[in-house]
Amino acid sequence: MSKLSIYDIAYKGLKEGLHEFEYVIDDKFFELVDGGLIEKANVKANVLLEKRSSLLSLNIQLNGTVKLLCDWCLEEYEENISFESKVFVKFGLGRNEDNEEVFWVSPEANEINIAQLLYEFSVLSLPVIHRHPENEKGESTCDPEMLNKIEKYSYSQEEKTDERWDALKKLRNNN
Repeated sequence: MSKLSIYDIAYKGLKEGLHEFEYVIDDKFFELVDGGLIEKANVKANVLLEKRSSLLSLNIQLNGTVKLLCDWCLEEYEENISFESKVFVKFGLGRNEDNEEVFWVSPEANEINIAQLLYEFSVLSLPVIHRHPENEKGESTCDPEMLNKIEKYSYSQEEKTDERWDALKKLRNNN
């Protein structure tokens, strides 16, 4: 029995209609899945499954917090995440590469594991730039000591142009 089996949804025994499932995605979950973008989290996943005779419809909502390293000061901070997506599961021998929102499962299968979906949606909910949020005054909450070091050692290039190139640019602009 897999450690991720708690994220299995046994749909064969369910009646047609709506069914709700709730999962907690925490540090233990991210230890079990491959990947390293998220290690610490406290996220609640609500899954609304609609069973039909020919397909399953999964509406997945994620809400909670994850701990990330700030790209600026390298300190850990807490980021709020929120994500919602709809996924369709069809029965047959279709190919999963065709559409990211449609997954094909064997007609003989009786359950589907959504752990990989929960991981992918958690990662997709992250901002591109990981940075401490600003406080009420609009000031950065990054480590001030690290920000001072960044400013001290940052290279600022003053734009100095060679006079010879300026003369050539004038000729080009006249044509």
